[in-house]
Amino acid sequence: MATSGTEFLERLTSRRRPQLPETLAGTIRLDLHDGGSTEHWYLTVHDQSVDVTRSPDDADLVVRADREVFDRLVDGRTEVVQSLLRNELTVQGHLALLLALRRIFPGPADARHPRDVARESLRR
Repeated sequence: MATSGTEFLERLTSRRRPQLPETLAGTIRLDLHDGGSTEHWYLTVHDQSVDVTRSPDDADLVVRADREVFDRLVDGRTEVVQSLLRNELTVQGHLALLLALRRIFPGPADARHPRDVARESLRR
């Protein structure tokens, strides 16, 4: 079953994420538009972890999109950069944090690490 962007953000815990660069730190505000309303999610990235709260405060990076776009990002049906190039989301601020979102959101369910794919091909 598909996970919504809101469900994903609600379950996002402040655990260490080794996939995030050690030196990356900053704040990201996600503005999820749904009809006439907007939900504000505030992510604080530090020490390879992410803290999530609900706040409309200013952030180092502000990402705005429809809820459906965030749902596709969380499900791995699209990627952050693809959505940006398609004008499905807008960003304002520190773009290095935008690339961090790729590492925070899960990828497709059937995705495999390139090194694993290479090892399998070498074994054949």
